[in-house]
Amino acid sequence: MKKYLAFLMAVLMIAALCGCGQTGTPAATPTAEAATTTETPTTAGTAAPTTVNAADIPDTMTSADGTYKVAFVTDVGQLMDKSFNQGTWEGVKLYAYQNNLSYKYYQPANGAQATDDDRYDAMKAAVDAGADVVVCAGFLQGTALTKAATDFANTKFVFIDGWALTDANKNVLKNAAGICFKEEQAGYFAGYAVVMDGYTKLGFSGGGGGTNPACCRYGYGYVQGAEAAAEKLGVDVDMNYTWQYGASYSASPELQTLINGWYENGTQIVFSCGGSIFESITAAASANDGAVVGVDVDQSAESDTVVTSAMKGLSQSVVYALGKFYDGQWDEIGGTTTSLGVNDDAVGLPTATWSMKTFTVEDYQALLQQVKDGTIVVDDQFPTDMSTYQAAHVHLNVV
Repeated sequence: MKKYLAFLMAVLMIAALCGCGQTGTPAATPTAEAATTTETPTTAGTAAPTTVNAADIPDTMTSADGTYKVAFVTDVGQLMDKSFNQGTWEGVKLYAYQNNLSYKYYQPANGAQATDDDRYDAMKAAVDAGADVVVCAGFLQGTALTKAATDFANTKFVFIDGWALTDANKNVLKNAAGICFKEEQAGYFAGYAVVMDGYTKLGFSGGGGGTNPACCRYGYGYVQGAEAAAEKLGVDVDMNYTWQYGASYSASPELQTLINGWYENGTQIVFSCGGSIFESITAAASANDGAVVGVDVDQSAESDTVVTSAMKGLSQSVVYALGKFYDGQWDEIGGTTTSLGVNDDAVGLPTATWSMKTFTVEDYQALLQQVKDGTIVVDDQFPTDMSTYQAAHVHLNVV
């Protein structure tokens, strides 16, 4: 697995294609060379080209037999959110498309107000439409996914940003595979890099209202990285830190107004950590000559305010999990939690597209190696209340 994900992430770092549009090379999976092709058939069963950029694959297609074998149930927010949903969906599309499998996405009813019943109904719709495997994105899927995996034992479920599931009797649900990431490491790299590059007035705006473990790990890692760099440089760093207006992961005038105020009062760069809130934060940055750290995927192509992005291999992890199922190796991941981090080359920064001025690729590679060999250990046990965080050089203002 490590070699597979390492190869995929290496291509990602080099090509730096927004949305993680890369592929992988085990037996039944696509090749790792990302490219654009003019041939993009929309009906299952036709020959797919050997290379394709995931962003060029249609989001909808027509199945010849009316069934859809690979399904995706979205998290809250938009499908094409330029972040978490989109990165996951592109992995689903990519694997299905290049293996001539029909595919379809399902968005739970009621949008940001979706209930567990809404999520379950979306999963059931996928199963009823013939799905062999259903990819579900986001920790909010946990309760509904437990019920779906119990009710539909012959269907496999991939739980992105999730964990191993058990039924009401505490039996492990072996038809569900949890995939999570060490986001604190990616956040650490971003925080360290921007401070080393000269930024001392930082911001963090997180999604999920402070209840999403992935966003919490990103934010906590960002603070730790900023502290380490500030200590090395002997400087002080001020950081605004908030979960306000991000609970639904949606853009909003209220969030844009808040972040605009930060920039007007001296904040230089904000880590946008929560799906479509990116739109509000980049709008505020553009209006104030500010900078942004993107999240989940390389977001540099979406706004020239993006200096770098704290990335995790969403697309690659989905391709990996689907490959395990269709290669007959589901037992390796079913009923377990697979946590991917720097030693799997599954988190990092996009060195080919960042706009760092003084922090070099060589500096980053040295930092990466220190985390890989354990010289630097990034804490993943984030405080439930970040206002309790104390550091010598980072002065945190929790809003």
